[in-house]
This record gives sequence, structure tokens and C-alpha cells, in this order.
Amino acid sequence: SFSTMFMDMDRAEGHVAMLSQSGALSTVPVGFLRQRGIGVRHTHATGNDADITVGELAVAVAEDPEVKLLLLYLESIPETKYLEELASVALARDLPIIALKSGRSEAGRKAAQSHTGALANEDRVVDAFFEQHGIWRAPDMRGLVEATELYLKGWKPRGRRLVAISNSGAVCVMTADAATNVGMPMAKLSAETDRKLKGILPSFATTTNPIDLTAALLSNSRLFGDILPVIAEDPAADAFLIGVPVAGPGYDVEAFARDAAAFGRQTGKPLVIAATQKSVADQFVAEGSSVFPTETEADTALHQFLAHRELMARTKARHAQGSKARAPWVPAATTTMLNEADSLALLAERGVPVVAHRLCRSRAEAIAAFETIGGPVVVKGCSADIAHKSELGLVKLGVASREEAGEVWAQMEAIIRKHGSRFDGVIVAAMAGGRREIMIGAHRDPVFGPVVAVGDGGKYVEIFGDTALLLPPFSKDEAKAALQKLKIAPLFAGVRGEPPMDVEALCDAVMRIGDLMLDPTAKVVSLDLNPVLLDSAGKGCVVVDAVVFQR
Repeated sequence: SFSTMFMDMDRAEGHVAMLSQSGALSTVPVGFLRQRGIGVRHTHATGNDADITVGELAVAVAEDPEVKLLLLYLESIPETKYLEELASVALARDLPIIALKSGRSEAGRKAAQSHTGALANEDRVVDAFFEQHGIWRAPDMRGLVEATELYLKGWKPRGRRLVAISNSGAVCVMTADAATNVGMPMAKLSAETDRKLKGILPSFATTTNPIDLTAALLSNSRLFGDILPVIAEDPAADAFLIGVPVAGPGYDVEAFARDAAAFGRQTGKPLVIAATQKSVADQFVAEGSSVFPTETEADTALHQFLAHRELMARTKARHAQGSKARAPWVPAATTTMLNEADSLALLAERGVPVVAHRLCRSRAEAIAAFETIGGPVVVKGCSADIAHKSELGLVKLGVASREEAGEVWAQMEAIIRKHGSRFDGVIVAAMAGGRREIMIGAHRDPVFGPVVAVGDGGKYVEIFGDTALLLPPFSKDEAKAALQKLKIAPLFAGVRGEPPMDVEALCDAVMRIGDLMLDPTAKVVSLDLNPVLLDSAGKGCVVVDAVVFQR
């Protein structure tokens, strides 16, 4: 490192490794961790990755049995090979990885590109890649390091239901707010726990979670020690936060700190302390507890640790089940757009439900298709040269007679030929029904490979941008989890008396698209299915418009 900070500090060997594409950002976290008394075993900077990359070096560092947490700072990901290998090694060792990948904004991506000379990565694809491999993505430098000591405790959490205890009602309220904001539910304590707490606490104290000890703690310093064993027995409690905003002369802070540490050892469950006063915080630290200045910081760090451990467990379970391998992909110099009929045929071959339709190359065929399908129908011009048909007047809804079907066929042919485009015929399709327009898209990222998008569809899809990304291969549970990230997710369960929608059918279609993108023989470069009409549970979903590009 170029940094001279190491001349001013003792080399204290610890269990954290820091690897960075930036020289400065390899040392800043070290300084922060040293302030919290946490030693660092490795710190390496690779600059612009001209030779050895961060990922390549991190694989070697991850094999060090003394490393219990690995931190990464990345500005670009030119390839995924070593990061995938790193994730595999880390999962086998149960080694958590936290990555800070800069360049979330357009301005940041441009700055990163000028700094490293590498192409900028699409940020949402980076999110999906990290999630697929069990890597926690930190939003900023504090998120990279703030929860470090929680990872070093050796805790094996089983959930994220929180119990909060404080001698301040306001801290109880703010703790509940902060926990809700980050996604930690407040545990519902059992009736037996409530009964026992009522036998210990004064009548004006709060025994429901969060538990407010009130100022009674000043007159009875044993309250902490008396209630903690009771709470420890409650099966709903996964993690604990103790807030001590008010303490000093008259409070037996030493006993509080000692009782809290004993409680943590007894339960083996994650425990954090929120204490602003340094004199108070120092006594909890001296007993080995993890202390944060405010309940918000404590909640945020605790949630990161618990959610990351859940992510690692899901990733490990998926790997244990086995998954389809990604075949090598050779980029094509040129791509070809299939016309809509061929696009729908390709999807149907892969088991993706598509609207009933006929490709008609004459007026007579259009009339026959109308009679076979039954009106009203949709009539659409079909050309491998035209991706967006509506703007050219090549979509006609509600065609209600055989004569009209024939007339519209002739109009579609005239429009396509007028624009000098290939005339592949006219599609006559059933008027499909559904409750919600969904989009499913896919493309091949030059670094991360196949990417599948699913979200709110229709003509405003680009405006609202309510989509989630998945990197195949992925499971049905992962597809469902992606759908739950959407803003429209509450609609899937049914609202205002409406029945739920067929999420199972939608997930099945999304998984089939993922399989299609993994199959090199299909030669699909990208596709856009919009809309996919999603109906009520048990009634499925159906693709009514599709554009597929092949190499």
C-alpha cells in the first residue's frame, strides 16, 4: 500500500480481510475497524487490476482459515470467473463476504470508468449477481464495516424477530420504527413470558415488546438481570437490542453490562447495545458486548448480519440441490429479430403459454382463422423488420366479423409494404383475458451472462420501471421472492375482495425463460414478452406479444 497510516499503528492480527481496487479504500476501513478495536489480518489493493484482480486475489485470501470476514471494494467487474470461485470457496467455509461496489449512479459509473479504465457494469445486474452468490452488497462505507464485529461473534442465527428492552419509552418506539424500516419484525412474546414479566416489573412498565423498564431502573438495578433470563426462554425471540440512553451516577451500569453479557452467552443469540454516553458504552464494551451510539445504527447493523446469514443459507441450500450449469456463450457479430409468429412458436416449444393464434398469408386464411378461433379477435401485421407494431397501426383489436378480418388483413399488408418491410403475413389471435399485464424480458449481459427481468407490463413499462432481475439458473422460490420485490406485489395476493392471481403459473413461465436463456442451442440473445396477461389463481398466464432476437 502507498498509505503511511501503517507507520502509525501496531500490526494487530485479526480475522478480517480487506481487498480493494482502490489504494485509499483499502486503508479507510482498516482505520475504522482499528478504532473499534478490531484487528485486520489482510489488506490488499490491486489498483486498476492491470495484472492480478481483486477477485483472483480474494480467492487465495479466502482459503486462509484465520479469515472470518472478507470485505471487498470494487469499481468494476470485468469478468465473473474469480468472484464465482470466491463465492464457492466462501460458502464451503461459511465465510461471509460484504462487497461495496461503487458506480450505482450514472455519474458514479462514469467516474469509475475513468478511474479504472474498465467498462461500467449495469448496477441492478450487479445486485442480482451478488444475491445469487450469497454476497451482501453494502450501500456505502459504513455499511461495509459497521456490522463487522457481529460477524466475528460466531453466532448462528435462526431468524430475525427482534426483542427490544430499554429504560426509555421513546427509545422503544424508535427501535420499533427502525426495525420495521429495515425489515426486522418485533417478536410477539408468549402469554407465559408476559405473565412472568408482570411479576417482576412495576405495574406502570410495559411488558409487551418492546419492553419499557421506565425510570424504575434507577431505583432497582436488578431489573435487567431479573427479566433477561425470562425473555431468554421465549421461543419467538431471535435477536435482542438493549437501549440504555439514560444512565450515570445512581445507576449500576457495571451490573447492567455484566448481566447483558451473561444473557448473551446464555442464549447464544445475537445481542446489540445502543448507548450514546461513552462512559456507559465503555462498560458494555469491556464485557464484550457490541455497542452502537443509537438504536437506529444498532438495528441497521443487526439486520444486515441477520439478513446476510439468511442469504448465505439460501444460497448454500440451492447449491446443495444442484443447478443447471451455464454453457459458454460466444458473442455473435450480428443478431436477427424473429417475427412475432416465429417468436411465439419458439416460446410454445419451450412450454411457455402463448395466445391461440394463426399466421395468415392471404385474406382467405385470415377469414378461416377468424372462423376457427371465433370472434372477436386481434389482427396484427407480422414482419421480421418491425418490432413495435402499434405505432404503425399494425394492431387491430376487437375484429368482430369474417369480412372485417379479411379487410384488416389487406390493410396490414399495405402498411407493411408501404414501409418497405418484409411482409411475413398477418396474425389472427384470440382476445385473451387477464387481470394484470406483466412483462418478462431477457438479455445477455457481456459480463454476467443471461439476465431475466419480470415486472409490471403494458405500454408504460419503461416509465414506471417496476421490474426485478434474476440470473439463471434460479429456483421457483427465488422467482417468487423476485415478484415480492415489485411495487405491484400486494396485488398478487388479491385486494379489496379480489381473488389472488396465478403467481405459480407466472413463476413457471419465468423459469422456462431462464432455461431458454441457458440453452446455447436456442441461440437467443434477447427477448421481450409484453404483455403477459396474468389471471386469477388456477387460470394461468398467457403471452400475447413477443419479440425474440437470435444470433
